[in-house]
Amino acid sequence: MLKAIINARIFTGKDIETDKAVLTNNGTIENIVSRSEIPSGYSIHDLEGLNLAPSFIDLQIYGGNGKMFSHELSTGALQSTYEYCLAGGCTHFMITMATNSIENFFKGIDAVQEYWDQGGKGVLGLHLEGPYLNPAKKGAHVERYIKKPALEEVQQLLNRKTGVVKMITIAPEICDEEIIDFLLGQDIIVSAGHTNASYQQASNGFRKGIPVATHLFNAMSPLQHREPGMVGAIFDHPGVMSSLVCDGVHVDYVAVRISKQVMKERLFFITDAVAQITEGEYKHIFKGDRYTLPDGTLSGSSLTMVQCVKNAIRFAGIPLDEALRMASTYPAKLLGETYKLGKIEKGYQSSFIVFDDDLNVKKVIEN
Repeated sequence: MLKAIINARIFTGKDIETDKAVLTNNGTIENIVSRSEIPSGYSIHDLEGLNLAPSFIDLQIYGGNGKMFSHELSTGALQSTYEYCLAGGCTHFMITMATNSIENFFKGIDAVQEYWDQGGKGVLGLHLEGPYLNPAKKGAHVERYIKKPALEEVQQLLNRKTGVVKMITIAPEICDEEIIDFLLGQDIIVSAGHTNASYQQASNGFRKGIPVATHLFNAMSPLQHREPGMVGAIFDHPGVMSSLVCDGVHVDYVAVRISKQVMKERLFFITDAVAQITEGEYKHIFKGDRYTLPDGTLSGSSLTMVQCVKNAIRFAGIPLDEALRMASTYPAKLLGETYKLGKIEKGYQSSFIVFDDDLNVKKVIEN
């Protein structure tokens, strides 16, 4: 179907356009033209002066709307998470599982494949946060499942349903080089996290090709003057990206502002959102603006992606257009050009967020 979206301030991911029309056809952006150049045959969609931007992407979320995927491991939990994401302007997400048994990882992989087979939307793939982590930086993860990886087990995870596992968080200092090489060779997004790596260990991992780190500052060796640690290695590398949980709880907003000044376009948002669970091995208790384990350990956020953007603007002084890129264009860059997400540009997916000047989500346009 031919559509022309008009009467909006357009944040393309590069520039800001006004008095233009976005032309789409069956889920793909055909062009951006002046309103006088709209060809005949296009259905006009008037946004009445609202704002249009690429829809958001969340590369780490555990559940939503009261459903935790790792607790239910069902297509219903994925659908609930998708609906939660949409309310925050996010159309694409990596459903995430924390350190768990291999059997439960298999069940999660099967559930994602079933969701796709049923035509389910939004899920880019499965992000395994663990089990190949450093127990010294386990955070809220169940320690008895944390282990050093064996190549055969890693191969079993990837072969369970080909193409489901898309991202894995590992501690590079506990992984042999053959593991990292194998994962990178399978086009898995390998992220350094829950790690106590020294600066040298972290830098070695990045030189091998690890492109990103998981939730900057949280569960990683800090930047110190005698040992710069993982944070120092991230800051110092010219290309390595990192996710960040922008709620003022996981990371102070001053640290967000400083990190942005250092990392620029290498820094992007995730929600790390969970849902309240009072049974099972992972219990998440809502504490007003965060989730914790029963012992008080921080275990997840209550964020949406649009709230990340609002917080960045209000509390960290990040400009609107840049905050939007941190929720869309930059995570899309990590995903790669194959996905055609994160920009309003010819040939990209026509997935948009529509919002007012107070950053209230008015609608999400999907394909």
